[in-house]
Amino acid sequence: MIFTLLLTFLLFDMDNSNNGELPDIDELWDYSKPAETEAAFRKLIPLAREMDDMAYYVMLHTQIARTQSLQHKFDNAHALLDYAHSNLTEDMTLPTVRHWLERGRTYNSEGQKEEAIECFVKAYEIAIGNNHEYYAVDAAHMLGIAETKDAQLEWNFIAIETAEQSEEERTRKWLGALYNNVAWSFHDMEHYHEALEYFEKGLEWRKEQNDASGIIVAKWAVGRTLRSLNRPEEAIKIHQELIKELKEKDLPPDGYVHEEMGENLFLLRKEKEAATHFGLAYEILSQDQYLQNNEPERLKRLKDMSKKR
Repeated sequence: MIFTLLLTFLLFDMDNSNNGELPDIDELWDYSKPAETEAAFRKLIPLAREMDDMAYYVMLHTQIARTQSLQHKFDNAHALLDYAHSNLTEDMTLPTVRHWLERGRTYNSEGQKEEAIECFVKAYEIAIGNNHEYYAVDAAHMLGIAETKDAQLEWNFIAIETAEQSEEERTRKWLGALYNNVAWSFHDMEHYHEALEYFEKGLEWRKEQNDASGIIVAKWAVGRTLRSLNRPEEAIKIHQELIKELKEKDLPPDGYVHEEMGENLFLLRKEKEAATHFGLAYEILSQDQYLQNNEPERLKRLKDMSKKR
């Protein structure tokens, strides 16, 4: 569940970019169902033509391209973006920004980092120069993912500064994800005190937003960082509270929470108690296709540690 909830950090509501009968493109997005979202977008193409709204028409194609990229149909995505680019005019600043954003995301998903960075920089410069704050933050946030380690933090701080100073509610909604990104960057650098500062900042922000699922993820991250700081007793308290909270809300047990319980109990040399949690973690997380494909050693450790009873 924690992994699934992490994927939601980057999903935000956007306001209408158009008027009349055409719906807000972004309200139709379901990032977990790109094929269905693509179908909804394609139904709007004839209406956009009929209303002769070329800016909307172009943006629609950029988002259809994104659905293709999420389905790993990268050639199709680039072809759609080529078509969108061919219909851009000088006054279409927002469609241009969204074209470069989706081009960059497609390159990034393909592993072509240099090309992705070039696109995100273009998107950022055009967005910041034309007061498209939300998309400037989006571009800076993507640079915080695609760039080299040294530059990632710099771009994330640029994104945070823009979001914190913005008067637009939708732009400020980036802050939870941005605090999280900065925290993980610090954690990867083994700067655990700085990581904890930003995870706690993210937790407070989620509480202010009454974001129930986001609060769960943020609490888990705080607990994870306390383990890195060799503060297992404090970490255990947080994860025990999460286990209780999930149960009270009739939510399924979370493998990542039990994994952390196991790791912290093991640090305290409570091997039998740790083994129980490792076993629960393995039972849940071994069903996760992503972990099967990308972190088999992690699953093996959970299985092995569950046997130390």
